[in-house]
Amino acid sequence: EGRAYRCYCTPEELEDRRREAQKHGRTPGYDGRCRALSDAERAAFEAEGRPSALRFAMPGTGIAVHDLIRGESHFPANDLRDFVIARSDGSPTYLLAAAVDDVDMKMSHVIRGEDLLPSTPRQLQIISAMGAEPPLYAHLPLIVGPDRQPLSKRHGAVAVEWFAEQGILPEALVNYLALLGWSFDDATTFFTLPELTERFDLSRVSHNPAAFDRAKLDWMNGHYLRECDDERLTDLVAVELHREGLDADRRVVAEAVPLIKERMATVVEGASLLRFLFAPEVTPDEKAMKQINKVGATYLRQAASRLEAIEEWTVEEIKRVLTGLQEESELSRRDAWQPIRGAVTGTLVSPPLFESIALLGKDRTLARLRQAALLAAPPED
Repeated sequence: EGRAYRCYCTPEELEDRRREAQKHGRTPGYDGRCRALSDAERAAFEAEGRPSALRFAMPGTGIAVHDLIRGESHFPANDLRDFVIARSDGSPTYLLAAAVDDVDMKMSHVIRGEDLLPSTPRQLQIISAMGAEPPLYAHLPLIVGPDRQPLSKRHGAVAVEWFAEQGILPEALVNYLALLGWSFDDATTFFTLPELTERFDLSRVSHNPAAFDRAKLDWMNGHYLRECDDERLTDLVAVELHREGLDADRRVVAEAVPLIKERMATVVEGASLLRFLFAPEVTPDEKAMKQINKVGATYLRQAASRLEAIEEWTVEEIKRVLTGLQEESELSRRDAWQPIRGAVTGTLVSPPLFESIALLGKDRTLARLRQAALLAAPPED
């Protein structure tokens, strides 16, 4: 349709005109200077060897865009100046490439972020000039961070791969992202992929930005982890432990998974809870040492001696022996068992104590209790 023309304006000339427009209070934008060049003027620029870009001629009128989410949006002519569709090196700009690709791929809908809404009237004009039927457009509200600014690298890593590395399940991430700016009703939170496919409708997409809440994602991921069958969860946790450099026995992981299933929000958290089972040794952290120091070395040595006398290393026997020590020492269960937990796992957050000790094994349990006793300060009065 003759809607494209060569533009010989240099970057310096364009910048000078932009500043001049601002100086006089006019809206900056291309003034169409090369649109009306005579053949002689064009020939002179060509003879001069001046580079040229390819511009698209806009109609000079306002354009209305119908959006499936936002309704009718109106763009005034002053905001729709002629624009570059091919650079001086011949490479196409996004506006041209996207419009041509949508036509070539016979796209029925273009669903994208609302930050691209202002480009839509230009793309519609390109598609019209091609004599093609435009797709339907839907512009989604942007996802924002806790500061209500558009989500970006300054809020931390946002690549899908990063969430996988953090132990977020695919189904949890898909479910969570689907609910950012959309809802099926006021009650339903969890959806399978087939349910989302069946129920999703653009008419229920919100116009307002949705805040990305990592705590809510972790909560949702915890739900999916609890729904996981133990075989899959065992594989996920074992792979994570191996990724962290630990030689994790899958059989032991399988025995431990039911103990941590309700306690983990991510696969990484699950692996962290079981790290003590496969680490060659552990060093009690600050909180664990505080509990160890409360009871002192003698208490830990007593615990080790009594556990050493057990003939059958079972959860029941371990519980019987340690409960007896707790009662004789006139300590609360928390005060009696947290130091032992800290000594054998290195932390106060672990699977249930007796089961943890049973899985760890007799020799390593006794060695860690005695090593922690060496680190302990004298008991408090």
